[in-house]
Amino acid sequence: MLSETSTATVRATLPAVGAAIGEIAELFYTKLFAAHPALIRDLFNRGNQSAGLQKQALAGSIAAFATHLLAHPDTRPDVMLNRIAHKHASLGVTREQYAVVHQHLFEAIGEVLGEAVTPEVARAWDEVYWLMANALIALEERLYAEQRVVAGDVWREWTVTDRVAETADCTTFRIAPADGAPAPAHRPGQYVSVQVELPDGARQIRQYSLITSPGSAVRAITVKRIHGPAAAGPAGEVSNHLHARVRTGDTLRVSAPYGDLVPADSAAPVLLASAGIGCTPMLSMLEHLADTGHTAPVTVLHADRSPADHPLRSDHRALTHKLPDASARFWYEEAAEPGDGEGRMDLSAVAVAPGTRAYLCGPLPFMRAVREQLIAKGLPAADIHYEVFGPDLWLASV
Repeated sequence: MLSETSTATVRATLPAVGAAIGEIAELFYTKLFAAHPALIRDLFNRGNQSAGLQKQALAGSIAAFATHLLAHPDTRPDVMLNRIAHKHASLGVTREQYAVVHQHLFEAIGEVLGEAVTPEVARAWDEVYWLMANALIALEERLYAEQRVVAGDVWREWTVTDRVAETADCTTFRIAPADGAPAPAHRPGQYVSVQVELPDGARQIRQYSLITSPGSAVRAITVKRIHGPAAAGPAGEVSNHLHARVRTGDTLRVSAPYGDLVPADSAAPVLLASAGIGCTPMLSMLEHLADTGHTAPVTVLHADRSPADHPLRSDHRALTHKLPDASARFWYEEAAEPGDGEGRMDLSAVAVAPGTRAYLCGPLPFMRAVREQLIAKGLPAADIHYEVFGPDLWLASV
């Protein structure tokens, strides 16, 4: 918890810091990459940096953490910290990198806020930073230990054993450890990082959900090709590389599995709501529920542009039918088939059993809309969990 002196100072300065946090984040990344160009080349997502998404996520997480310290001084926001820690662990972030971030972040704070950053203010926000950083370091080191890897060395060579075109823009890559050793254990809903070398020599990294259950002898990821301006952002460097260049027999550098969107081991009813490529962690969850003999109600919901754009649509239905008390409903904006909903997902006619645990994955506007509908149906917010593909811009609002 914050010291009493720092609590008073942070409370007094949070409005000013919060108002400037976007400008601070912008300057921070400029300084960081100028001093350490390898970070933008080989660690940070260049597409997210170009679109400004990572800057927004950093600003939101710092503001959310400071706000939580003031409102709940005896606790810490573990949901937020766990999500960040899993992402960092999948990238191999090290303890030493937090000191590098600290240096350039506080230089940016000083330049943006100027004389307002008195020694007292600097000490208070330094305390906030290290409370958050040390909590993340501890969580990440535990995650590394669980997977028996070390920070900075989470990678292993995997061979592509098969690739299957699921839709015009989604391809499944089945992979196996290149050394023939057993694949590391994972939990349903988790993802791996994939690192590829691009034509300019950069080693860019992206995360992809494992679509197979932990009990499967096969590991597979389904990758959606990101086209760029049509998707309201830059073209996906890694997704386009995988689609265009990676074939059966090629090798990929793949991390140990991480991710905190994991269904609880319980007999509670489950609701899985997804949109677009957000269905991928849901398939792993569905297969796991079937493998473990889950008998409580399972409600499977998915929204997409059209049936032809719905990746793994037949698997989505088939896995649902393997469960004794499960139903699937799909919504499509175009070319909906008989029995499917038209337009956006509407839960007005969807029954939500008492005690349901809901898991959401898809674009942020979709998840916000579904979450609001579930809460309106009486589902407690604490029982609604989500996964964001990319920087988590929902941290400060959930």
